[in-house]
Amino acid sequence: MEQKTFIRIPGDRIGVLIGADGKTRRRIESAFGVKITVESESGGVTVKVNEDQPDVSVMFTVKNIVKAIGRGFNPKKAMTLQDEDNDLIVIDLEEFVGTSKNAQNRVRGRIIGKEGKSRELLEELTNCLVSVYGGTVAVIGPYEMLQVAKEAVEMLLNGSYHKTVWNHLYAYRRKMRKEKGELWYEPARRRT
Repeated sequence: MEQKTFIRIPGDRIGVLIGADGKTRRRIESAFGVKITVESESGGVTVKVNEDQPDVSVMFTVKNIVKAIGRGFNPKKAMTLQDEDNDLIVIDLEEFVGTSKNAQNRVRGRIIGKEGKSRELLEELTNCLVSVYGGTVAVIGPYEMLQVAKEAVEMLLNGSYHKTVWNHLYAYRRKMRKEKGELWYEPARRRT
């Protein structure tokens, strides 16, 4: 039985999915045993799983990789989703600030920060990857930290001070270190 799924990604991300001379698409196809068909005009992407592929989770993984590329991640970062401990979440900015482009630009700036420092610290403290693209914020990371990263992003979107968010993340890391008895690397606190 043939399995296939359809995903739509922004037109300006199609070239990234295909890659130079089709390398990225071929790499994904060979790694997962799938066939990817791209409709450049509409941004439609069809993923078809080869019949000899016994693992049904492949469809879900490839769909998330394509979606991650569509949400602004480079293919190398999107491929971290092949690790079964990693997942992807996409947060729609419209849910927090409405359709106003000015409001969306403002909150995108809060998440990215001056010279990308807020996003960098968010990634460092949560061990996740963050992409701010269009009207969305996408996060890739280990499941237990993904929810923490999502909460931190939502705090920023709701207007919390950066310092409040960072203190929340530092406290979470200390709590996890204490519970697990592990020595987590605690990065030096930075001002953003």
